[in-house]
Order: sequence, then C-alpha cells, then structure tokens
Amino acid sequence: MANEEELNGVEQGSQREEAEQSAPAPAEDAHLTKTAQDSSSTPQEEPADKDEKPTADDGRAWFVIHCYSGYENKVRTNLESRIETMGMKDKIFDVVIPTQEEIEVRNGKRRSIERHVFPGYVLVNLILTEESWYVVRNTPGVTGFVGMGNDPIPLRPEEVGQILKRMESDAPHIKVTYKIGERVRVIDGPFNDFRGTVSEIDMDRAKVTLMVNFFGRDTPVELDFLQVEKA
Repeated sequence: MANEEELNGVEQGSQREEAEQSAPAPAEDAHLTKTAQDSSSTPQEEPADKDEKPTADDGRAWFVIHCYSGYENKVRTNLESRIETMGMKDKIFDVVIPTQEEIEVRNGKRRSIERHVFPGYVLVNLILTEESWYVVRNTPGVTGFVGMGNDPIPLRPEEVGQILKRMESDAPHIKVTYKIGERVRVIDGPFNDFRGTVSEIDMDRAKVTLMVNFFGRDTPVELDFLQVEKA
C-alpha cells in the first residue's frame, strides 16, 4: 500500500514538471524573443550621409558662335531677348562676350577701354538640342556655330577656365601703340619729355627699353609702358 502511494506521488511530480516546461513563456520574454528575431531577419539601413549631394549632369556646355565683328553686343542683346520670349531659359543659360580692360595712352592721357578678347565671337552656355540650336542659329547677326559643318563643337572645360580667368584678371592689359625702331616720347618720370628709340618691348613685365641720347651717346633706359607714347 505504501509502495502504491509512493508511486502515485512520483507520477504526479513528473506531470507537474512536464507542465511547467511546456507552459508558455512570460509576456516579457516573448516580446524580447520576437524583437531579437525581427532584428536578425530585417536588414539594418545605414544612415544617409547628409553632406552628400547628388550631382546632375544635364548636358550643358559652352559653345562658340560667330558673328560680324563689331556686332557682338548687338548679338548678345538679340539672343537674350529671344531666350526670354521663346521660353528657352531651361535650355540656354548664359551669353558671354569675352572682354578685358585695356589702358592706352594718347596725347599724354591715359584712357581705359573694354576690349573684346575674341572679336567676332560670342560664348553661349546651353544644352544642345534642335530647339536651342534653332534659337541661337537664327538670331539676327549670328553667322553660325564654330564646329564641323552643322555640328557645333563644345569648348573643353580647360579652355573655358582660361577664358574666364583672363576676363577676371585684376591687372588691366596695356595697349602698346609703338613698336621696335620707332621714335617715342617720355611723358612721365625723371626722363619726362626726353625722346628716344624703342629697342626692346617686354610684354610680360610691361616694360619698354629706349635708347636715349645723353651727352652725344645713346644710353638704354627702361620705363613702364604708360610712361611712353609715340612721338
């Protein structure tokens, strides 16, 4: 009898242990388990770089158009007007006439003028399409694009950079109205009103060397371009 009671007690204990092992996990444990499964199965997105900006290549480039010399400003005005009236601002962006400040001396006076670097040519920044080609090509005063036949050839980036750098230069270009072998007159400095013959012109340094007669003997004198004018 005692053995039967002991056996029943052992059997009941085993049933309780099996029930505890098969019971569902607490809510908190279940939530953590689900979170771990989700994080392992779902790929983590890397944060976007806020400083990264997309670069758009819309095909715009600089082209050169030819016009009659002396009509550059008129062509630019005409083309800008056509861009406005024909709604081409999204295809034609800028019209530039390469110029540089130039100083010349006449009658003892300095005069500053704006000189066209490439007379007879105008630069246009555009996206080349049939429409943009038509608008530019049919602008009054334009004789054509620079290129092979009817195929305009865009400028290389380094060519555009050189042109714009030349336009933005702070140092004005000095126009020399005399040449080697000509007689000139000094109009400024300690040799004012002396006359001499041009023997050398240094464009890089903007210097001119004159042969000036001192006491019956020719002596070389170096002066700035603006200190000399044609006699």
